[in-house]
Amino acid sequence: MPSQPSARFTLFTASAVCALIILDTNIVAVSLPSIARDLSGSFADIEWVVSAYLLAFAACLLPAGSLADRFGRRRLLLLGLALFGLASLACGAAPSLLLLDLARAAKGVGAALLLTAALAAIGHRFHEPQERLRAWAFWGACMGATITFAPLLGGLIASTLGWRWIFYINLPLVAVLALMVLRSIEESRDSAAARLDPLGSLTFAGSLGYLIWALIDANRVGWDSAPTLGRLVIAGFLFGLFVMVERSQERPMIDLALMRSGRFIGALLGMFAYAACAQAMMTLLPLYLQNGLQFSALAAGAGMLPFALAMLLSPRLGLRLATRLAPASLFALGLLLVGLGNLACAWALGQGGYGHFALASLVLGAGAGLLNGDTQKNIMACVPRTRTGMASGLSTTTRFSAIVLAIGVFGGILATRTGELLREGMAGLAPQALDRVGDMATRVAAGDLQAALALVEPGLREVVSPLARQAFIGGFEALLQTAGWAALGFAVLVGVLLTRPLPEQDGGLLASGRS
Repeated sequence: MPSQPSARFTLFTASAVCALIILDTNIVAVSLPSIARDLSGSFADIEWVVSAYLLAFAACLLPAGSLADRFGRRRLLLLGLALFGLASLACGAAPSLLLLDLARAAKGVGAALLLTAALAAIGHRFHEPQERLRAWAFWGACMGATITFAPLLGGLIASTLGWRWIFYINLPLVAVLALMVLRSIEESRDSAAARLDPLGSLTFAGSLGYLIWALIDANRVGWDSAPTLGRLVIAGFLFGLFVMVERSQERPMIDLALMRSGRFIGALLGMFAYAACAQAMMTLLPLYLQNGLQFSALAAGAGMLPFALAMLLSPRLGLRLATRLAPASLFALGLLLVGLGNLACAWALGQGGYGHFALASLVLGAGAGLLNGDTQKNIMACVPRTRTGMASGLSTTTRFSAIVLAIGVFGGILATRTGELLREGMAGLAPQALDRVGDMATRVAAGDLQAALALVEPGLREVVSPLARQAFIGGFEALLQTAGWAALGFAVLVGVLLTRPLPEQDGGLLASGRS
């Protein structure tokens, strides 16, 4: 029989697969203005470039976790790499925004298969408390390192080869990773895995899809309009149906017994808050650097380095603090830094220039780094080895659902506030163009200032241009303030919930998953 692959090689391969997902998620951010200009997209259009991927990703994570448990983690990794590579090729060749969004959605499905299987492989191989702690610390460091260079790499590619190559670069990476998986990942599965749950998967995906559709389209049709309210009602109905379906399953995709644990709920809320208020900023902050400070794509990628470096280095501090602080205190500290970092970034926007922003983003990145690996580790510690696929699916669903929801909510705040400020500014200087403010604001938010100015008479463009830029900065300031206060609120809530012990259940899931 062939010898068992080394634990280090297994950990490195699984972490590299996760890094590919993080790379692809963050490398796109600095290219969004270029995509908007090249394919004539509005702000809602570029939101869908991000959200189509994240929506398919988040919607498929739970069934992907069940598939990994039932059919094997190694098999799902290879299937996910094949789908991810083909979808990357389609993204790079897409001639329109619609086809780009469809290819991005297919890519999200592949990413869901990859991430849940990779995390489950780590959870299966490393199950002793100390080795699990070290494994997740290494995993977090890999994610932080990827986040560090992803925006810079994206900016370099977009500035030299063009935005399509940010997708083509995945092709050789997928080929190398497939060879590594074949050599380093043992096949593992849950012999008692649940049957596939198509109704649960569809109701969850439909609920999340309608919610994101309502959030992104609300700025165009109105927040209190019948389409927006109708989509929200349908989202709520489908989510309720999803819960009913899961309650009727003997072995559901989500074990609802976990929801009786305050500590588990606290860990999920910590993941949600981290992803929404910190990780989503990796997508949104490059928009400010390009649209607000007029940086090039390459300069915007470099401008994200303070955030990314702080996120890379702070997990080492978190590993030391974990030996001295309770999980509740460490979570609260991380979310406190995220909240203060967002508020400091909002203040820096009012001061102007890059220096203040760079210092503020250091604080935000430090908080994100403290939370990055710790959230995943605490969630996975609550379940037994045989259900690591379910746990990884649930935790990553929470993470990426939070990102896509945050982009929808924060994008709505940005677009709405930008439109309000642009209308106020133009009311006195260009009242004859007020009927075009809505279309202008969505172009400004997308980073296509020239398309926005083309909507007004040539004689007004010199006057409107600085107004549009200031309106965008004001809108982004409102976005950051909202994220900051939300993170501080979550810091209190999560800190309280994580002080509660895991309940004992006779031979049950939580008791057997205690670490």
